[in-house]
Amino acid sequence: MQARPALEVADIFRAHGSTWRDAQRGHLSLAQLKVMSAITQCRTAALGGHVLRCDGCGQDEVSYNSCRNRHCPKCQSSAAKRWLDARQADLLPVEYYHVVFTLPAPIADIAYQNKAALYGLLFDIAAETLLRIAADPKHLGAHIGATLVLHTWGSALTHHPHVHGIVPGGGLATDGTRWVACRPGFFLPVRVLSRLFRRRFLEELQRLHAGSRLRFFGEHAALAEAAAFKAWLAPLRRCEWVVYAKRPFAGPQAVLAYLSRYTHRVAISNSRLLAMDERGVTFRWKDYRAKGGAKGKTRHKVMTLSPQEFMRRFLLHVLPGGFHRIRHYGLLANSNRRDNLALARQLLQVTPPPPEAAADNGSDSPRPTFVCAHCGHAMTVLQVFLRECSIRAPPAP
Repeated sequence: MQARPALEVADIFRAHGSTWRDAQRGHLSLAQLKVMSAITQCRTAALGGHVLRCDGCGQDEVSYNSCRNRHCPKCQSSAAKRWLDARQADLLPVEYYHVVFTLPAPIADIAYQNKAALYGLLFDIAAETLLRIAADPKHLGAHIGATLVLHTWGSALTHHPHVHGIVPGGGLATDGTRWVACRPGFFLPVRVLSRLFRRRFLEELQRLHAGSRLRFFGEHAALAEAAAFKAWLAPLRRCEWVVYAKRPFAGPQAVLAYLSRYTHRVAISNSRLLAMDERGVTFRWKDYRAKGGAKGKTRHKVMTLSPQEFMRRFLLHVLPGGFHRIRHYGLLANSNRRDNLALARQLLQVTPPPPEAAADNGSDSPRPTFVCAHCGHAMTVLQVFLRECSIRAPPAP
C-alpha cells in the first residue's frame, strides 16, 4: 500500500474551497462544482466504505470508497490499469510513434469557451490529418490506426489544449492484401502534417462560426460578428502550428508504459505538490522552454500560487460531461478494431493473443481486491457502510 502524500489537491479544496466557491458564485460551472465536491469527499466516510479483516494476521481496517471522478488525482491509477489491461491485446509487433497536435494560443482561448465543440474538433482534425497523409501514396499509401489522448494543461496548470497520438508504424494496403511498414525510424513528414492540420482546422472552425455554433464572452465577444471573426482568423492562416513527432518507442511494452502515464493523467498529481502555507500552494513543474544542463534537458522548477489561483487553474481543465478524452481512429476504431487487428496479425505472420487476453473488458468494473499492508495476505470484507453511517464493531473471529 502506498503512503498517502503529505499534501493532496483534496486538502487544498478542503482548506480554501468553501470560501473561494462563495466568492466565485455564478462563475463556476456545475461540472466544476461537482469536481470540487468529489475530490473533497474521495476516500472519506462521506462516500461510505468497507470494514476489512486480514485473513493472515487478523487485523481490522476501514477502507473508504473512491469518488471515481476522472479529474481526481487519487482515482486515476486504478482506472488506467483496467484500461491498459484491455489494450494489451491491441498491440502489434511494429514500431510505434508518438505525434502531438497543439492548438495555437488564440484558438486555445476560445476553445475554453467552447470546450465540447473545439476539443472535439481537435480530435477529429488530428485524426483526419494522420489518416489522409498516411493514405497518400506519396507518403505511406496505407490505412493506419491511431489512439488519441486529450490533455488541456501545461505543466504550470495553464490552459494548453493538445492531443497525444500513439500510432503503429504502418498500416493495411488499400486492397487489404499486405502490411505496409514505415521506413525505420520515420513515420510521416511533420511539416506536411502541420499544414494540413492548420488548413482543415480553420476550415471547420469557420464552418462552426457560420452555423452559429460558437459562443464568445468577455474580450472575445466581438468575434461573434462574421467580419471580426474573419479578420481574427487571418494571422492564424500564416503562423506555424505545432505538430511534432517523437522518436519511435522501444518496443510495444514501452508503448504500454507510456500510455500508463498519459491516458488517465489529470492536470496535476498529488506527488508534485510540495507545501501549502501562508505563502500559498507550492508545486513542482517543468519549464519546457528553458533548457539547462549539458544535454539540454528540461529544467525542473518550483512555483507558488495563491490557493485561489491554484484552484482556478486546476478547474480550467474540467471536461464537459460525457466528453471522451481517449479516442480511437482508423484501424483502431471501436467498430472494427478486432477484425482489423486480426487481419494485420495475419499479414504480419504473428500469433494472435489468447481469447481471454483479446476480450475487451476495459469498461467493466471488476470486484476490488484488498491486501493487508502489514502481512500481504488477502482481506475479507466484514461490513459495508454507506455515507457516514456509524461503523459497528466487527464480529469476533
